[in-house]
Amino acid sequence: MKFDMGNTALTGLMSRTQGSSEDLGGLIRQLIAAAAPLEGKFNGSGKVAFDQFKEHSDDVTAALNGSLRSILGGQSGMDTSFGQGDQESADNAKQQMAAANFDAARFSGR
Repeated sequence: MKFDMGNTALTGLMSRTQGSSEDLGGLIRQLIAAAAPLEGKFNGSGKVAFDQFKEHSDDVTAALNGSLRSILGGQSGMDTSFGQGDQESADNAKQQMAAANFDAARFSGR
């Protein structure tokens, strides 16, 4: 099996995830702002449901942002690991080439 990924793939993914996080936060703020004019318009169970929505909207926002931060942390860790693996692979190749006896591999007739 071959796994081939460019060295900027995870960096680009992290950038897009960060942008999505900001977009999500903005959308949630817009939803809360859009619901504000409805406050005080409900009675009974409708009022209870609306009040619960308002009460828990900050919790939902915090939970979503926490989840996205965890995703970004994982992506950052993967980016670091892949970078270190790439460098280690290059270092190992250089070390092996330095130790190789290329003169012994000549196929010229003597």
